[in-house]
Amino acid sequence: MKKTVHVVGAIIENDNKEILCALRGPEMTLPNYWEFPGGKIEQGESKEEALKREIQEELGCTIEVFDHVEDTTYEYEKVIVRLETFIAKVVSGIPKVSEHAELKWMTRQELPSLNWAPADIPAIEKLSNTILNK
Repeated sequence: MKKTVHVVGAIIENDNKEILCALRGPEMTLPNYWEFPGGKIEQGESKEEALKREIQEELGCTIEVFDHVEDTTYEYEKVIVRLETFIAKVVSGIPKVSEHAELKWMTRQELPSLNWAPADIPAIEKLSNTILNK
């Protein structure tokens, strides 16, 4: 039986209404796919706490977490991933590449042009079809 991993992803939006996209590095699982940064929820953490911690670890900045966007379960070859995405905003620091190969700010309309990890696609579709009132 495959292991199910529960992860959270941050749809970080800046003041120009652009969204932060992160390219998975060659040494990561699912290399060269774009994703929303985030990671696994640790025991006893809320989704929001996990997201804040992961972004601090991965990108070196502090975020505030807002609305829940999407809850997707996707079965990959070796693992089942449940990804919950949230709108977020950087409140201090500037996102820096550490684990990822590249970071890129893109408008909602540009998002579908990237090669996204399959679990992230439903959130992309939702984002490019709707403009959230923030």
